[in-house]
Amino acid sequence: MNDFTYHAPTTLNEALAALGAEGAKVIAGGHSLLPVMKLNLAAPTDLVSLAGVPGLADIADGGDSVTVGAMCVHAQVAGSAIVRARIPALAAMADGIGDAQVRNAGTIGGSVAHNDPAADYPAACVALGAAILTDRREIHADDFFQGMFMTPLEDDEVITAVRFPVPERAAYAKFANPASKYAVAGVMVADGPAGVRVAVTGASGDGVFRVGEMEAALGDSFSADAVAGIAVSADGMLSDTAAGADYRAHLVTVMAKRAVAACG
Repeated sequence: MNDFTYHAPTTLNEALAALGAEGAKVIAGGHSLLPVMKLNLAAPTDLVSLAGVPGLADIADGGDSVTVGAMCVHAQVAGSAIVRARIPALAAMADGIGDAQVRNAGTIGGSVAHNDPAADYPAACVALGAAILTDRREIHADDFFQGMFMTPLEDDEVITAVRFPVPERAAYAKFANPASKYAVAGVMVADGPAGVRVAVTGASGDGVFRVGEMEAALGDSFSADAVAGIAVSADGMLSDTAAGADYRAHLVTVMAKRAVAACG
């Protein structure tokens, strides 16, 4: 790991000023950035911690939406009375991320910004029609996740929160890697203000994606049987030691059925 300068700002403006340095990067929970630094796949000159910036770990009920601060750790989302009451599917999803150590250190903002193709939050953001809020703009989830580890964030742009519209019903089902608990295939189904949305994570090399055929079928009949006969193509699916492309494609349908059934 290369040397770097560590910054611990106490305001968002201080954090943004520190990010003005060439080669500077934000660090939140550190679960994504530190491993690649140890492998010398990333060598930031400055690390700017958001841990001391007030307000970034708040969760607020906005009536028709729930706003989750970027520095909220997964355990906080899972245990939040607001999230559990308004969007229980989001709380349950957060409770299934990694292990206790990961859930108490990893943050929603870090996960969303990293956009790992096997992460859980991208599916929740896309299915629920969330908006990613930064220090300068609001980006709809459909426009935010642009492919494996790719987002429209600028180098000095900071995610401050994620705003989730409250759905009528939603659920997440995941076939998890037994070691990492990352999704081999995870499906979030939501029936909300934007209609029925089905978002898949863990399966595709391009990251999170929607299944339009399933959405249309569920719009006509919201039942597990409606998606049981819908298959997704194995083209572009990941193939690794956890599962092959064909098996991942099969899992998408299985997990979609389970998510719909869990919606009640």
